[in-house]
Amino acid sequence: MRPLRSLLFVPGHREGWAEKAIAAGADGLILDLEDSVPLHLKDQGRAVTARTIGSLRAAGSDVGLYVRLNALDTGITGDDIAAVAVPGLDGFVLPKTYGPEDIVRFDALVTHFERANGVDAGKLEFICCLETAEAYANCERIAVASPRVATLFAGTARDADVSRSVGFQFTPAGEETLYLRSRALLAARANGLEFPLVGVWQDLTDHDGARNFSERNRELGFRGQVLIHPSHIALANEVFSPSDAEIAFYAGMIEAFEAAEAKGLAAVRYEDMHVDYAHIKTAREILAYAHSLSRVAG
Repeated sequence: MRPLRSLLFVPGHREGWAEKAIAAGADGLILDLEDSVPLHLKDQGRAVTARTIGSLRAAGSDVGLYVRLNALDTGITGDDIAAVAVPGLDGFVLPKTYGPEDIVRFDALVTHFERANGVDAGKLEFICCLETAEAYANCERIAVASPRVATLFAGTARDADVSRSVGFQFTPAGEETLYLRSRALLAARANGLEFPLVGVWQDLTDHDGARNFSERNRELGFRGQVLIHPSHIALANEVFSPSDAEIAFYAGMIEAFEAAEAKGLAAVRYEDMHVDYAHIKTAREILAYAHSLSRVAG
């Protein structure tokens, strides 16, 4: 999976909205066939979504493209996949999952329609939404339920499915979901899923709250954020990227250490810190990640 600092929901039935999201700088899009599409417009949403995928790729866009499906218990998941499992799609966002068995069921459907629609076998990956109490309780098993699982999305939205399922009362500080987010993060990273996602921030007028939410989650270890409004794209891209100051700090650390290493030392004092090989591994990883993001932005 590629790094996705900002992953914006776009209603699947809305013509032209995906292009506007890309122009706003989103790293990836979730073309939504679930909650943002009225029931009587599901067929229209599938058709528009499939056209959007094709037109974006034909125009040369390489942003991450995912489709959020309708949940398995709706009975229309197969209709979604049949219509939008097309070349150019990166994968699916899986809603309302409860355990690994759900991931296996999604996998079976996707495997069938990949073959039927001429998509390379195994191409379509999964972003697994954790938005039920059962999903959080089973997130370690969900992370390894299928080779298609690319990452976990720790959903903690106010008054949404997850808050109803778990029973927490949302606060801007987020202490009530710290355990949930931490557990999802560890389940992802412990199983080799490098780019765990978090979201969403719903208050479109509380700009300080939005920044605090992004910054606290980056500090925790998340690599990107799912968004519901384009006004948060630039913020997410900024917060989930190493800053110029961080890059300069770690580049200087490597330079100081390599100078010491040339003198036969395996540790050095840098910016009043003890630095040894463990720290240099981290520094090099951060610089490599920053370089990969600059390629994505370019």
